[in-house]
Amino acid sequence: MIAMPEHTSVLLCEAVEALGIVADGVYVDGTFGRGGHSRLILERLGPAGRLIAFDRDPTAIAAGESIKDPRFTLIHEAFSHFAEMLDHLDIHAVDGVLLDIGVSSPQLDDAARGMSFRFDAPLDMRMDTSRGFTVADWLATAELGQITEVIRDYGEERFAYAIAKAIVAAREGQPVTTTRQLAEIVEKAVRTREPGQHPATRTFQALRIFINQELEELALALPQCMARLKPGGRLVVISFHSLEDRIVKRFMRDASRPPQLPSRLPLRAAEMPAPEMRLVGKAVRPSSAEVSANPRSRSAVMRVAERLGA
Repeated sequence: MIAMPEHTSVLLCEAVEALGIVADGVYVDGTFGRGGHSRLILERLGPAGRLIAFDRDPTAIAAGESIKDPRFTLIHEAFSHFAEMLDHLDIHAVDGVLLDIGVSSPQLDDAARGMSFRFDAPLDMRMDTSRGFTVADWLATAELGQITEVIRDYGEERFAYAIAKAIVAAREGQPVTTTRQLAEIVEKAVRTREPGQHPATRTFQALRIFINQELEELALALPQCMARLKPGGRLVVISFHSLEDRIVKRFMRDASRPPQLPSRLPLRAAEMPAPEMRLVGKAVRPSSAEVSANPRSRSAVMRVAERLGA
């Protein structure tokens, strides 16, 4: 029996069911986290099955070392390196891919990661703490326009300019290096906020998405996932933010339509190239029971598409 972690994966059964597991199939969990989805996939696989999991968080990789299963391979890398890593393993086609996008609860709840204003901690926010620069590093040198653009575009924050201006003014006195400093700067700059939401929520979200290049990583990974799926293989994506879901929705929609050809090209309907994927069902959201048990699941949206082809 495979031990389950304390972290609760969102849409756990729904996502694994959507993969349509075949016993001897090869599957990819692009976001291992604490392994909830991976463990359930392994339970559904037969002795000849195989699961490849990715995560760029060293803490998640360490947690995955507890899985002693010859069918399981865990890779410390972002899922944007999907095709490259599969080539390295000499795997050219898979039966299903699951992506559970965004930040995990352990990352939010670990004060040292600096992703939440609930704790006073170094302003880091990196998912992979072994490489790259921190939010504090970036805020120390970024120009007013750059900060404004990031907070506006990734946080959909209407007070982005005022917040950026306040950050630039504050760092002239001392570097902005902690979550408390940033939260207090934003709180003073934001004149009004939705009831129940901290003024810094959108800014923290924007800086985290930017520093980890989360939207760019997703846009790079989706075509690679589709290209490596066998006919009948499923791509299952769970997103938690409207910007992520928009990318997923558009990608699956476009892949489920025939390629665009010149309008005057003389082709019969039967001669038109077929779409690469088909949409499977409608978007799935957590049940009221799941949201009640895990409030962080409330914004989750799961979309599924299936690879077509001979």
